[in-house]
Amino acid sequence: MNAMTRHLGALCAFATLWICATAQATSVRAWLDRNQMQLGETVTLNVQVQSDTQAQAPDFSTLAGDFGMTGTQSSTSVNMVNGNTTSSVLWAVGLSPKHTGTFTIPALSVAGQQTQPLTLVVSAPSAAASQPGGDVFVETQADPLSPYVQQQVLLTVKLYFAVNLIDGNLDDPQVKGAVVRKLGQDSHYRAQVGGRSYNVVERHYALTPESNGALSVTPVVFRGHATDANGGGFFFNQGRAIGAQSPAIALNVRPRPTASGNGTWLPARSMSLTATGIDSTTSAQVGEPLTLTLRLEAQGLGFEQLPKLELPKIDGADIYPDKPVTQDKDDGQWLYGVRERKFAIVPNRTGPLTLPPISVGWWDTAHDGAQTAQLPAITLTVQPAAGNASASPPAHDSQVTPAPAALATNAVAAPAVADTTELHLWRTLAFMALALWAVTLAAWIAWMLSQRRKSKPHVPAPARPDATPARRAFTEACQREDWNSAARALLRWARLQRPQLKNLGELASVLRNTEQANAIVDLERARFGRNVVAGLSSRLTEVFRRDLQFMSDSPQKAPVSALPELYPS
Repeated sequence: MNAMTRHLGALCAFATLWICATAQATSVRAWLDRNQMQLGETVTLNVQVQSDTQAQAPDFSTLAGDFGMTGTQSSTSVNMVNGNTTSSVLWAVGLSPKHTGTFTIPALSVAGQQTQPLTLVVSAPSAAASQPGGDVFVETQADPLSPYVQQQVLLTVKLYFAVNLIDGNLDDPQVKGAVVRKLGQDSHYRAQVGGRSYNVVERHYALTPESNGALSVTPVVFRGHATDANGGGFFFNQGRAIGAQSPAIALNVRPRPTASGNGTWLPARSMSLTATGIDSTTSAQVGEPLTLTLRLEAQGLGFEQLPKLELPKIDGADIYPDKPVTQDKDDGQWLYGVRERKFAIVPNRTGPLTLPPISVGWWDTAHDGAQTAQLPAITLTVQPAAGNASASPPAHDSQVTPAPAALATNAVAAPAVADTTELHLWRTLAFMALALWAVTLAAWIAWMLSQRRKSKPHVPAPARPDATPARRAFTEACQREDWNSAARALLRWARLQRPQLKNLGELASVLRNTEQANAIVDLERARFGRNVVAGLSSRLTEVFRRDLQFMSDSPQKAPVSALPELYPS
């Protein structure tokens, strides 16, 4: 009977492991490239399966009642890790909704697994998109058109083009008096407008008004080039220039409502305030820190709009806040601001400890009303510190004498405290001695450096030759446009500081001032060429009004060569 039980248990364990391995070996998921669209556009449904066996394509025929399908594409990739081979297959099908409304794409069966159901919202086409356009046009939409101040407005920009673009640039929206942030990645799909097929590029922006009143979204401009069927060859056809711009959008920004109170103004789609790390079942002791983590997340607000997370003073505990952590994220249509902060709470006495409730008031823009995100109060019972709890005194009995073992234990306890105190004393003395040694070493180094400076003889700097005559000769030659005399005078002037210079080319290479170096190049062209730069005389006079600005203030020695100079100066 025992042998049969062991065999049955082993068989059950093997079946469990086989089922778990099969579940891990196959995984499927499905997603749409966007969850909202207009009637006449197309959306892409993607289904991916990762399996160690060959998977069959899912059955998309169940979607034929509500969608028209434009074709299915598939791609396969194979990975081999540690001898195990897994394959990943992706199917993509284009869907064209047949009417407006909210669609639910049912779960699809792939490789024995089920995908999650998906939701798609299809709205009626806008007035601008329903009208036939040219080869390219731009459409913008804002939601809502009457927001509150500091409330997020979803701005959607769509570029429609029915030609082959060589290049193009779609400007970002410019809104004076508002903060504009791009959300997510661009979406690419096809749409039918006025009986004509267009490629569409869709972008989303979060627009946050900074003040109430009228607000205008300036037209979004597109500029680019399209291929011209009547142009030349591929390498020489630059295409024709095309462009378009969207109509302007007027927003009416409402002020903060009176019912919102006097606290921080937080117009959000949703808001959550959570606390982790401490609850009513948490055990607490005196001197032992407890970590409380507060997290505030708002949909439709940036983290800089959220209030700082603080804890009020708690009777019976000390609070040590950590550095706050902030983050902005988005899902392609909404901006999410996050603030998170940790607090170390250290109880300093026994008994009940109450963490007060925390609340944050905000304005629900979805229902246009005031709301409060709050956390309830938490009460803990703080126990004495470990090892410091006093034992209950024994009942009074004159005939009871302490055991020898107890006496020996009590005799050893006092020296332990004395040893700890002596250890702290010696550690303090060691740190003081180390600091005194460092100060002495620094003072000795400073004294040695001062003695070395005193021992060096003072050598006066050589007097710089007077460059006034050479400078005057250069200026006069420039005024009468005698370029050869000006070049000789400038070289004499430079050799007063750099005697090794042979020509103006070497002079230009060692000048730090680029204007002086470029002026020398123009002077050389005037000497040996026929084209003289206009205004060269006044430019040379102005550029060399100051001293020559060399790369190094100290003159450099000419390199010693084993051969005599070819053209000695």
